[in-house]
Amino acid sequence: MKYKRFIDAAGGWPCYQRLLAALGDVARKHGVSVSNVASAWALGHDAVRATIIGARLGESQHRDDNLKALRLTFDDEDRATLDAATDALTEIPGDCGDEYRKPPFLTASGDLSHHLDALPPVFDVVEVAGNAGRMRADSGSVWEAKAGFSRAVRDGRHIAVSGTTATTPGGDPVCPDGAEGQAVYLLDKILAAIESLGGGAGDVIRTRIYLRHASDWEAVSAVHARVFGDVRPANTLIGGVDLIGPYDVEIEADALLGEE
Repeated sequence: MKYKRFIDAAGGWPCYQRLLAALGDVARKHGVSVSNVASAWALGHDAVRATIIGARLGESQHRDDNLKALRLTFDDEDRATLDAATDALTEIPGDCGDEYRKPPFLTASGDLSHHLDALPPVFDVVEVAGNAGRMRADSGSVWEAKAGFSRAVRDGRHIAVSGTTATTPGGDPVCPDGAEGQAVYLLDKILAAIESLGGGAGDVIRTRIYLRHASDWEAVSAVHARVFGDVRPANTLIGGVDLIGPYDVEIEADALLGEE
């Protein structure tokens, strides 16, 4: 049933059958398997460098057949056939790595109950001294202790996340020459802080983006849209900022949790 949930999310059984028919047409044309065509299509994307093909030891092996995917070349007619079938599909929610984060979950049970009773917080959460009920989350960055701040603070239903850069806990920059890659990393940190304090991406009501180079606005905005496209928080984006350190982008966020 876990695969059927993905079929349903992608458009349903009829769309899936049309996709299989298109794959079958191309496979018969080249004298290869449907699996070969699907693998070759996936490998044709710039962001894909490998596919994993399931194997059951002790049963008939298909290594020689699987290698055909590496030798398969599509012509314009093949691409048009496959594009028509895939364009009719609905994009699966989330991104790479989200298979266990959000529906449709890639688990037998349809959620994480097969694996975990509850997800532990990503970051350490402690009560703020002298403020009963106010909680803070620390990402482990060396700068949080040195500069005396928290990655995020929760007070009641409100979560405020500090300006965040693409920095490892040890203080090393991530993607030092690319604002887009930095945005991906730091938004993961922001969401991890919010989730550690009991919230989620859907609770974010405002973000602020600071760019060293205004020319990076579109690439960073696209990353922001991938994360918050369904949430659509209020947003401010400022370019030409003299950011501290070797960073091209810094983002802060505010979240407001629903009534309990």
